[in-house]
Amino acid sequence: MNWLRRMMEGRYGSDQLGLALVGLYMVLYLLSRLFHSFFLNLLATALILWAFYRMFSRQLERRRAENGRFLDAVGPMVRRYNVSKCRRQDKEHCYFKCPNCGQQLRVPKGKGKLSITCRNCGVSFEKKT
Repeated sequence: MNWLRRMMEGRYGSDQLGLALVGLYMVLYLLSRLFHSFFLNLLATALILWAFYRMFSRQLERRRAENGRFLDAVGPMVRRYNVSKCRRQDKEHCYFKCPNCGQQLRVPKGKGKLSITCRNCGVSFEKKT
């Protein structure tokens, strides 16, 4: 294992974009096997080669910039998924959006009609929980 550590010194290694490329490779490879598609197999091979190129690259700043752009593009979708997952699991609260500023507000369930005041802009509105 010491030889692997020495070989990887000064190289970029794996990151979120690299893991996404490997995951996409696996999906495309399975689809190419399922549908016997040469094009999907070629695309999957290109993705895994790109992932290995990024992993063994010595151009650290370029790889960090690529990963940053990937995270900027994917970040809103990940955050939206995490918020919706949290809401599905939360059985004790209702979530409302402020009609004035759009701030998400959380109130307890089963309290009847409540007057909700937004902490962000101070607007008050009534909703049934």
